[in-house]
Amino acid sequence: MRFEQVTRSTPGQYISEAGALVYLSEKLKAFDKPYIVTGEKSYEAFLTFTPDKLEGIPVLKYDKTSSHEDGERLATLAKDADVIVAIGGGKVCDTAKIVAERLNCDIISVPTVLGTCAPTTPVAAVYHPDKTFKMVDYFSRTAYCCIVDLTLLAHSPKAYFEGGVCDTLVKWYEAESIVRHVEDTLEANVALGLAAAKVTQEILLRDTPEALKNLENHDVTPAFKRVVDTVFNVAAAVGCFACEYGRMSGAHAVHNALSLFKETHAIQHGVKVSYGLLVQLAAMNELEELQRLILFYKENGFIYSWHQLGIEETMETAVPKMASFAASDRETFRLAVPNVQTDDIVKAVHLVEKYV
Repeated sequence: MRFEQVTRSTPGQYISEAGALVYLSEKLKAFDKPYIVTGEKSYEAFLTFTPDKLEGIPVLKYDKTSSHEDGERLATLAKDADVIVAIGGGKVCDTAKIVAERLNCDIISVPTVLGTCAPTTPVAAVYHPDKTFKMVDYFSRTAYCCIVDLTLLAHSPKAYFEGGVCDTLVKWYEAESIVRHVEDTLEANVALGLAAAKVTQEILLRDTPEALKNLENHDVTPAFKRVVDTVFNVAAAVGCFACEYGRMSGAHAVHNALSLFKETHAIQHGVKVSYGLLVQLAAMNELEELQRLILFYKENGFIYSWHQLGIEETMETAVPKMASFAASDRETFRLAVPNVQTDDIVKAVHLVEKYV
């Protein structure tokens, strides 16, 4: 059995409420040598909302790459750690997983933005030091505890919130596109993961407009909490239980291919993945669902067109370059569309443009 086929749990503890940072000091009592891994803006946001400044705990700043190289650097600095406290967004949490894996220690995650399900999963998107995509890495443990402070998140940047919603919405479509090619009856854990994916789709299509308004007004409401918990904890269950059947297919392959263009590096991971979903649906000839999601994207301000990606190279040369990467054997588009070819993805991109 390959390691990525092993079923794992969601976080050992998941705490989600307004003011939840009050519990962090209590959770740290189980450890002797905590180290914080964070970024500049994320640590500033944390300090604004935490009742305990955690004085005396070493604070290490990541280099914004989410790379194995930076993980190794930080692991050397925190070689005596028994827990890594990841304070930040997806790349901070993924970097902390690399560090904790090298040190064989636990993680406590404290998300400061709603960008991805990284705080709750044993999986990381790893990049090269130049920020181009390298690989998906798998780790032996999920977080010991994930502390989700809804008050902090209600004051977080809208762009990250949009990215988290987009990345999570894709879960159902990618998982379903994979399992539709499975001939046998699904294993119980896979079925559970797929059911979680369906829950993410239903909640996000229903509650996202209200939750975005709540964010703009800094309001913690039931709809806001449902969306937050969906992006973090329900989404984690998809990959943790369905394993490789609940992770990535066509949409993420397009995201990975878009990393070839430096203009896309500033766009949130989830937003690029959700654009990739439109390409996946077009390649699968799921045109009714393509139309429905384009309308949803337009209503909520998400990217739905190639031109919104800001790529300077002309479509005539850039699209085939992206499509060749996404259709390659090392990528996952073929999990959604078996035997997909570069030209199939090129046609799908242009079909999306026709529908928008």
